[in-house]
This record gives sequence, C-alpha cells and structure tokens, in this order.
Amino acid sequence: MRIGNIPVILYGSASDKLFLYVHGKHSRKEDAEYFAPIVERRGYQTMSFDLPEHGERKNESYPCTVQNGVHDLKEIHSFIQDKYTCISLYACSLGAYFSLVAFQEVKFDRCLFLSPILDMERLIQNMMRWSNISEDELKEKGEYQTSFGETLSWDYYEYVRNNPVKRWISPTFILYGENDNLTERGVLDSFARNNNCDVTIMPNGEHYFHTKDQLDYLEIWLQRVAYSIIS
Repeated sequence: MRIGNIPVILYGSASDKLFLYVHGKHSRKEDAEYFAPIVERRGYQTMSFDLPEHGERKNESYPCTVQNGVHDLKEIHSFIQDKYTCISLYACSLGAYFSLVAFQEVKFDRCLFLSPILDMERLIQNMMRWSNISEDELKEKGEYQTSFGETLSWDYYEYVRNNPVKRWISPTFILYGENDNLTERGVLDSFARNNNCDVTIMPNGEHYFHTKDQLDYLEIWLQRVAYSIIS
C-alpha cells in the first residue's frame, strides 16, 4: 500500500494494536519481516515503510534529510493515529533520531530503540572532527564528502541545531552495543537517565547489529521485551 507517496507494508492479522517500524540507514521496509511475527503473537500488527532514498524510493529526487524524514513520519502517524487504539514504536539508528524529532508531542504505548542516534548535533560535530573540517569551513562549502562515505551538510547541521530534542514522553527500551561508534556511552546514559529508559547493553556489540551473535542477541532482547511488557 501507499500513504501519500510513501511505500508501506502492513504485517499481521487485523488488530486494534500496531507497532510502527522505522528502519535505519541502508535498510528498507522489508527488514521488518523478522520483527513482525514476534509482536504479532502478542496481538500487534506491524507497519513499516521506506525512508527517503531507501527501498522503493532509491531513485526519487527526495533526499533523506532530517526535514524529509520527519515530514514522512508525521504523515504516517497522521494516517494511523485514529485507526488503532494502541500504537507503539520500534526504531533503529537514524530512524530513531527522526522519530525523536518528529514525535516529541506523541505518547506511544511503548518504544523499542535499537542502536539509536540520540544526539545528532554531537554526531555531526564528531564527524567534522574526524574529517578535520571546522564549522566555518562546512558553512562556506555547504557540503563536504568525508573519507568514510558520509556527506556533511551545513543545512542539515543547522536544522539539527535549531530543532533539538527537548522532551520524550514515551516509555522506552533501548538495546545498545558496547562498542557503538556513533552514539557515545555518555550520550546514551544521559538520555536514559533524563527519560527513565530501560537500557540493555550487548557486551562487545557494535552500532550495526549484523553478525550471527549480534542478531541472536537482538532476537533474545526482542523476545524478552515483547513477552514481558506487551500486554
């Protein structure tokens, strides 16, 4: 199906309970296939969609900026908010950051975050430091292609600085890899403390959960939070 111009998949039998699944960078809506059966056993449908420049939208002239990501998330939520009595959120990495910006005024039943980007301003500043480029230089250039495959954008950075995440009112459970190189441990601890989050840390885990051990750990975590907290 489509919501506006956004390709969407709805998993599971008809229900009044829904998990909105927001994937991360280099992913796509079909990656919700591993998640949907876990929560369906607790009576939830799962809705996933392609972020800009991902999945079916790779060739669209609609970049994956925070502005566009937030716009799409709000459009999806506007579509579902009156159709379900219970809405929860699962979001990964960049998708978690977009969600934090888009849904500051929304109270989900619960949120599950995998390797969330919690402070994008800090991350961009770190990337500038890794690339030995100053704020003034980035402002002058407009964009800068890093050696590690990321494009730094002054417009993106300026939007992030001017639109901080000031509040988060949904009960939240986080799975974080001990060796996450994008979200620093101090940033995680501060966010979790300020927002009363339940945090699980995988020893020797990374930001990107992709090895068999990491995926097994993720599945065990999902099973635990799904079966212990979802009614």
